[in-house]
Amino acid sequence: MTTAMTCTRLTIFTVAGIFLQIIGLSIFVFGFFPVKPTLSGVSGSESYRDPFCDSSPISNESELHHPEKLKLLYQDLSGISSKYDRLILMVIDGLPAEFVLGKDGKPPWKVWKESMPYTQSLLANGDAIGYHAKAAPPTVTMPRLKAMVSGAIGGFLDVAFNFNTQALLDDNLLGQFFRIGWKMVMLGDETWLKLFPGLFMRHDGVSSFFVKDTVQVDRNVSRHLPDELNSDDWNLLILHYLGLDHVGHTGGRNSPLMPAKLKEMDDIVRTMHLRALMDRSHDQGQTLLIIVSDHGMTENGNHGGSSYEETDSLMLFIGLNSNISDYASATNNVAFQVDLAPTLALLFGVPIPKNNVGVLVPGTLSSLRDFEQLRALELNSWQLLRLMQAQIQNSSFPGFSCNCFLDGTCEGLELDISECSGDKEKQLICLFRNAAVLHGIWKSKKSTESSSAMEDFSRALDAYNTFLKTASEWLASKTTEKPVLLLGLGVSAMLISCFICATVFLSLFKDVYHEPKDQVCSLSFLLNLEEMFIFALLLILVISMGSSSMVEEEHYIWHFMVSTFYLLLLFKTSKSFNFSEGMNILRDFKFGSIFSLLISGRLLRGWHQGGVNWTYLPDISKWLQQAGSGYVKWIQLISNFLVIVLGLYTLFRTESNRKSVRILAFGFSACGFLTLLHAGRYQDEMSTDFGATVTVKVIYYLLSISAIGASLVLPWSALNKDKSFLAEVGDCLYSIGSAYILCWCLLQLLLQQPINSGPILLLLLQILAILCLSSNDLQVNEWVEIAALYYMGMAGHFALGNSNTLATIDVAGAFIGISSHSTILSGILMFMITYASPMLFLLSLVMYIGAKLRNHSHSTISTHPETSLGQILKLKLGFPCLVPLCINSILLTAYTVVLLLMRNHLFVWSVFSPKYLYVCATTLCTYIGVFIVAATVTYACSVTTFLKSNRTRHNNS
Repeated sequence: MTTAMTCTRLTIFTVAGIFLQIIGLSIFVFGFFPVKPTLSGVSGSESYRDPFCDSSPISNESELHHPEKLKLLYQDLSGISSKYDRLILMVIDGLPAEFVLGKDGKPPWKVWKESMPYTQSLLANGDAIGYHAKAAPPTVTMPRLKAMVSGAIGGFLDVAFNFNTQALLDDNLLGQFFRIGWKMVMLGDETWLKLFPGLFMRHDGVSSFFVKDTVQVDRNVSRHLPDELNSDDWNLLILHYLGLDHVGHTGGRNSPLMPAKLKEMDDIVRTMHLRALMDRSHDQGQTLLIIVSDHGMTENGNHGGSSYEETDSLMLFIGLNSNISDYASATNNVAFQVDLAPTLALLFGVPIPKNNVGVLVPGTLSSLRDFEQLRALELNSWQLLRLMQAQIQNSSFPGFSCNCFLDGTCEGLELDISECSGDKEKQLICLFRNAAVLHGIWKSKKSTESSSAMEDFSRALDAYNTFLKTASEWLASKTTEKPVLLLGLGVSAMLISCFICATVFLSLFKDVYHEPKDQVCSLSFLLNLEEMFIFALLLILVISMGSSSMVEEEHYIWHFMVSTFYLLLLFKTSKSFNFSEGMNILRDFKFGSIFSLLISGRLLRGWHQGGVNWTYLPDISKWLQQAGSGYVKWIQLISNFLVIVLGLYTLFRTESNRKSVRILAFGFSACGFLTLLHAGRYQDEMSTDFGATVTVKVIYYLLSISAIGASLVLPWSALNKDKSFLAEVGDCLYSIGSAYILCWCLLQLLLQQPINSGPILLLLLQILAILCLSSNDLQVNEWVEIAALYYMGMAGHFALGNSNTLATIDVAGAFIGISSHSTILSGILMFMITYASPMLFLLSLVMYIGAKLRNHSHSTISTHPETSLGQILKLKLGFPCLVPLCINSILLTAYTVVLLLMRNHLFVWSVFSPKYLYVCATTLCTYIGVFIVAATVTYACSVTTFLKSNRTRHNNS
């Protein structure tokens, strides 16, 4: 087919490819990350019967409308005496268990231990027992609360729902407590109110997303504590303290505010222990105090990933009477976060939630009698067995019948102990059979109280624990059934989309460089060195996606490849000059630009020690922070000032002194001044000043008006009769692109952590350097320059401290300038902070296109009378839109295939899935950036064409 692709056809095919890609991505995401399937309904009296018996509730349960009668029924059926009347659940958001219990058998650091003296005394005296409760990723609040009260591990996409919590409809502890008539009070994080609307008779919720507030958010909880501890009208008191998590977000684990916050939490523990557990002056019944955390935190105070620091949450029981003999026994214990649900259910006499995968926390039932301990383990085993029945075919349970282990009528089953082997399902069934048989043997001998009976009790206890541990791990790790056809359809759609984008790119390549399409696609077509490098980087990235270690340390690839590209430019430039000629301004300018790229690239590479495995190594940001906040402040102020100066300089490089440009420069100068004011006066860890919020809002408004005004107004004031059409459009787009870049840099200086102000300046210098090289004949093809800009944007993404783990997302900056919580606004700001560098380099394409048009203003494109607007748009806008879309499409499609192949990998949820969320977000960033570039260039060209035609008609008339 020899017909050249028109601008209209190119646009239609490109939009069709993107639309198909969005459809395929949506199908794959909702197929691969389904909402975790659960057993419907809630547990009732049937949970106290053998799972092989009739699963319907007993006949009179539906008639027991009175909660007290239902409570008595459950207590009678369970066979376990309830020693506690009330429960206090204190949630300290973000508290690592290491702060209280130490790590690897060693006590906590001295500063942490001394900050919580009363809690440490409870552990030392045997009045408390603590557990390192491992939390499942993603380690964010909402899914972790759901795990604690339901015992179920939620879907991975709960990390997205964390910012827009919906009511929990699955079976859970609070629902079970409500059914037996418990009165519940909640103070603290409003996530509880969203998960359980209408369950609390009193509540005072606070937003968990204002991370700058580390004081008032906790005082709002503690102010109610004296009255609640004196009240006897509640059965469950939930206290969710957010301040410690906010301290971590703003200053990290070693924040100077951390010891004081730990001391504040310790004082609250002391108050509750003395008033609720030790004071017998009020007849309030026996109270159990449990202190838990939803997740831990990294050294930087963030969370969301799967590292030990993030998953090491606390579970501390006070008032269990566990007869702990020493400090080591009270602290060196391990459990899972989901184990809290079945433990509390059995301690307080309610059915275990249906979808629980947790097991009884070891040591919490030691005060019960022998038969009660075995009964508790039996009920936990039955509940897990019901979940297994939903996963395993019924044919895998031959010979099992109702109560067959009690009466010895299990047909086809030998009632003796056997070695369990075979596949996992058969092992689990065998382990359960062994535990049930040993339990039956102990029941037949328990009246004798002989040594053999005690030995049978220990054997039954061990057998139940073995089954529970194995079954829990199997149920927790078993991936949900994924619709293979649906996943295949999604991947196919993305492959077709990738093929469409590549075909359109090759067609444009043929039209621009006048190469036959069949020759371009053949192996005999020779690529330049830099073109081979661009393709080689894509190939390396695709290959590395299959390695979990390379996914975690992906930043090394980007930094190394971008630095190598700079060296290729240096090599190519040095070959094009004759150094014997002496002084050459153009040569020196080019070499200076390339060396500035190399130096700035090396500084960016060393600013943050990114990734996962070597974040503890020294880097520039750590050195500056250790040197003191004053150094960071000076770098922030100097970077702000230089960004403003460079941005205003680029605005006036168009040799135009138009009034609109001067007004635009004034607007950005005002924004720059306010940004400097905010950095120097308001930007502080604890700043919640009203003036700071107003200042930030004014900056938001001014930046929005300046950027939008530049794109809409400048094309109408660009008419100059002494310039050609391309020169006018080029000047206009160069000014608009400069406005975009300056606007984005000022916004990032406002939102990013102060330590990142230096990298923002370096990224701006890189853009200006590569654009200067491109304007002075870089001697590489246009599509290579655009691909290099895309790669530099991704390298900058990691240089700002980002990684492929959710823990590096900067939550604190997402609430700057917001006076009332808004999920949408906070999400937008969080996206802007995370993708600051890729979006900056995509926006620089407007400036790049303007520079190219100015350089080509005397080419045949501008002088040929038949050159249409569509032809100009195709030749000058085609590559800047298609190259980022093609690169992103290849990486997205390749990683989708990798994720599909790795769906049963050990690290599918901790490494590959978070990376896929980043890939999807990068795709969205690319769509937005390309759309802004395309819309801006099309609008500017259209307006200039309209003005030119009007002037021509006016002159002719």
